Formats: sequence, structure tokens, C-alpha cells
Amino acid sequence: MWMGDYPILPAKDLKTGTELHQIIDENKEQLLGKNSIDKFDGVVPFLPKILSISKALPLQIHPNKKLSEKLHKENPEKYPDPNHKPEIAIALGPFEAFAGWKDQKDIQSLFTGVSPLKKFLPKHAQFDHETLKQICLNILKASDEEIATTQEELAKIPKEDYGNQAYILDLLPRLQKQYSKEDPGNLVALLTMNFLNLSAGDAIYIPADAPHAYLSGDIVECMARSNNVLNTGFCPRAERDNLELFTSALTFGPHNADEVLLGTRKTDRSKNGKTSEYAPPMSEFNMLKTNLKGGEKETIKAIDGPSVVFATGGSGKLVADGQTHDFKEGYIFFVGYGVEVVYEATDGLEVYQAYAE
Repeated sequence: MWMGDYPILPAKDLKTGTELHQIIDENKEQLLGKNSIDKFDGVVPFLPKILSISKALPLQIHPNKKLSEKLHKENPEKYPDPNHKPEIAIALGPFEAFAGWKDQKDIQSLFTGVSPLKKFLPKHAQFDHETLKQICLNILKASDEEIATTQEELAKIPKEDYGNQAYILDLLPRLQKQYSKEDPGNLVALLTMNFLNLSAGDAIYIPADAPHAYLSGDIVECMARSNNVLNTGFCPRAERDNLELFTSALTFGPHNADEVLLGTRKTDRSKNGKTSEYAPPMSEFNMLKTNLKGGEKETIKAIDGPSVVFATGGSGKLVADGQTHDFKEGYIFFVGYGVEVVYEATDGLEVYQAYAE
């Protein structure tokens, strides 16, 4: 479930059931502010949501703006908007994910040094991004039998032959059990993508066109306002998108695990110093995170645009625009332009605030 004004499954007013986009349309300048209206065409430009993942989500990319515009024009039912969808994911606890590309030398060492993988190599003299793109396409186009046989052969190779990538042998049977030995996503993810094992508060940034698949854990996710996706693995064959389209859209950053990670910084939005900020390299949103102990208070200064505020732990009060509201895990508030917000913790409180301006 996402929390925003996107027309597919929009957030609703708890008391009246009115959809958020309708409330905003009727009070646009008051809720969004002129700057945000001019910059983002009068909509909330981001979509936060909570995900609880027990089974690997599809291996996918989100197309960039130029491709999204083309796909939306050609097939608006499948691609419902012309926007891109870069995103962040913040771990609420242990979180496992495949995200971005491994260091090129690690990918090259596998496909040139491990015998069962050499058949996927194109006939290029140099190992470069075009080589990697063709490797992915060759894997995705391989027959079910070839995918299964390759995985059987990989499982027989001694762990020490994989060097610093020996985790492949640990994850392979787990992925096979979740989907099948015939799923090409097993090979693309394990052999070409970073495997990340994150803890609470750690975050990653996924730009448009970057491959990713989330394996397990509870996360806060926030993305640009779009629902466009291309799936190609960790899903039934009938649900996989056009393979040539998927691989042609791939870009090649980030290209190691460190480039995927998104750190936090101090924020001038906070009056009491209890809040940090995730600031991805995109214009649609930043994310504030506030952690309070029992009895503590934090004030978030007025923002020149809309916010969505939600609690992921604890309980307390939210004070805004002269009104005091109960606030605890699972509660969500839309905060309009120019409104200062105060959090008061009773038993400790963890709050996220996505905003744009």
C-alpha cells in the first residue's frame, strides 16, 4: 500500500473516505503551495509505502522518463503514466536485496573463469557494458532446461573457486525453492548484481533503469510518482516483460555495492536535533527520520510543499496547525504546505516524513 494521491489505489481520508487526490484538487494552493504546483504540475510528486517482504520480489527495472513517455503513449493500460520511478528503500530491520551491478571485474571473473557460464559470453574482444548487457539477454533468452542445467553445474563447483562470491552457493538453493530452477532471475541476480545485507536505518537508492530485486525484510520505500515497471525474473514466465526492451533499457550505474548505499545527513528542518535526512539525487522528494525516546519532543519546521508523515514504531502525539492528534505505529498524516509539525513521544516514537518543495 502506498500513501499518496496516485489515481491507482490512492490514500483516503479516514473519516470521510474521500480520496487524497480529490482533497488536493479542491484545496490545491493551500495544500501544495505555489512553488510545488509550478514545479510538479499540481500533484504530490512522490509515493511512500511500507513493504514486508518474505519472498523475493520480481527482478525489475523502472524505465526512465523518455522511455516511460514512449511506453505510456503506446500502451497506457500497461504503462499508466509518462513518469520515471527512481526510488529509495530504508531498512526497518534486517533487509536483503539485490541492487545495482557488481564491480565489473567480479562479473568478468565469473563469466571468463567458471566453465558453465562461458556459453553466455558474447564474442566481444573486450569485457564492457555492452558485454554485460548481452550476457543478461543471453541468460534471459535461454531455455528452461539450459537455465536449470547451468545452476546444477554451478552447485557442483567448490566454494573456494568462487572467491569473494562464495555466497552464490548459499543463496542459489534458497532462490530455487522460492521460484524454480528454471527462473533466469536466479542467474542474473546472483552473477551480475550486488547482494546487500542491511540493518535498520540503512538505505539504498535505485535510479531509473537500474536492476533490483528485494529478497526479505521490512522497509520504508519511497519513489517518484509512477507505476511503470519492467519485470524479467523471480516471476512466472507469463509475467515477464519483453526481454529486448528490458535489456536495451539497462544502464550501468551503480556499479558496486558502495554506490548503491544512501547515507543520512543532519537536517536544518529539525529544531531539536532528533531528526536525520535521506537526500537521494533526485528532485521529487527527500525523507526525514525522527527517533524519540519517551518524553522527548521534536519540531519539524514548515516545509514549502506537501509531506506525508507516518509512524513506524512507538506512540505519542502529533501537533500541527493548532490541533493535537494521537500518533502511533501505523498512523499516517498528510501535511500541507507551510505547516510546522511537532512530535511528542510517550513510549518512544519513530517517524518518517517524505516531503517535496
